[in-house]
Amino acid sequence: MTKALKRIADQYNEMFSGLSATEILQKIIETHSAKAVFSTSLGVEDQVITHMLMQISQDASIFTLDTGRMFPETYEVLEKTEARYGMRIKVYFPDYKAVEHMVQTRGINLFYYSIENRKFCCQIRKIEPLKRALKGQEVWITGLRREQSPTRQDMRYAEWDEGHRIIKVNPLLDWSESQVWDFVRDNNIPYNSLHDKGFPSIGCQPCTRAVESGEDIRAGRWWWENPDTKECGLHKGK
Repeated sequence: MTKALKRIADQYNEMFSGLSATEILQKIIETHSAKAVFSTSLGVEDQVITHMLMQISQDASIFTLDTGRMFPETYEVLEKTEARYGMRIKVYFPDYKAVEHMVQTRGINLFYYSIENRKFCCQIRKIEPLKRALKGQEVWITGLRREQSPTRQDMRYAEWDEGHRIIKVNPLLDWSESQVWDFVRDNNIPYNSLHDKGFPSIGCQPCTRAVESGEDIRAGRWWWENPDTKECGLHKGK
């Protein structure tokens, strides 16, 4: 099955390069149905994909990860999104025993003290729940764009994610930030109010800050680290 999915990923990448984001999503939903899932962080790009999916099928599977350290505004947009589209977004939480042990042995804000600690926290709060969410699936839809980070420049519309052993599909890969916001405004899509306060990328509250004018859009994520290390492991792909 794995070899077959790898071949499909290559075929999709070639096919999707000439399609719109909506057409890519239609193809995935038609072909993979219950075996395709969309992971939303409730950021603006993901709100675009949620809107598109809800126009295609109300049964589209959407989930989010609640790390336990989210902004209040993130919970607000979750509630508004469910109300707007008349559906539920499935929420995955980290294992409470693992979180308790991590905090008791390394401290509540361990991530500030080393990259190793930060990645360990991401492993507990994000990666382990993600693995549960992706288990048994064939396609993982994301809202990643090349513009977002130096670590995302080589991504493709469809690619084989060896780490999670799944086809990862990135329909907005070549969208610009202005395209994203135009779509949100044209379709009156609910979005996180922190975006209006200088937060282009929103993750856990203690690991995210507003950015200054002219800064990279992910400069506010783990701002104490080198830009080349600024991935939590969700999209490592290896």
